[in-house]
Amino acid sequence: MTHVEHVPAPSAPIVAHKLDAAAWGVFFVWVGIALIADIGWGLALLGFGVITLGAQLARKSFGLAIEGFWVLVGVLFLLGGVWELLGIRYSLVPIVAIVAGI
Repeated sequence: MTHVEHVPAPSAPIVAHKLDAAAWGVFFVWVGIALIADIGWGLALLGFGVITLGAQLARKSFGLAIEGFWVLVGVLFLLGGVWELLGIRYSLVPIVAIVAGI
């Protein structure tokens, strides 16, 4: 019978750092793909939102705290992408400012 040495699980800050690094890596790969493929702002923003929210879901699955700021950023990316894809003529910024104020 062989002896298996117990390897301690990495600490939460190490896991958080690795998740953040992976998310930034995926973000920059997506930027490159979006620029090369010339997919337009709508799909690019949707991709940014999916990556941002996916990173927060990964944090949750590893038992780390979800960062509310990045959830908000991800939702705004998704909203901006949908806004652009639907071709809505009104600027999104004033509407977001009004909602934030309310």
